[in-house]
Amino acid sequence: MQYPATKTLQFNTDAIRFLDGTEQRFRDNPSVLHRWTIQLALLDASELAAFDQFFESNQGRFGSFSFTDPWDGTVYQNCSLAADTFGFQLSGEMQGKTSLIVCENLT
Repeated sequence: MQYPATKTLQFNTDAIRFLDGTEQRFRDNPSVLHRWTIQLALLDASELAAFDQFFESNQGRFGSFSFTDPWDGTVYQNCSLAADTFGFQLSGEMQGKTSLIVCENLT
């Protein structure tokens, strides 16, 4: 992974609003979900092709894979990509760049 990279934590909370205006809140999932934004630069054409192949093999958001958190080394078994499209830029030799967002899925 290259830097800058970001990691976010997400809780899924729903709220029910009653006729009197009060609300009741509850969690859809008791655990926190992780999301990593990975920015990659200075890639060559073969590295971009490898990312393209990874994207195709997962069929965008459809597939799932294990992902190791680069901050603490924890392996998350059920992750997927956040998008169904893969974009990259190659402006010269060793001048490729792309970004991927990896999301932990509910189990």
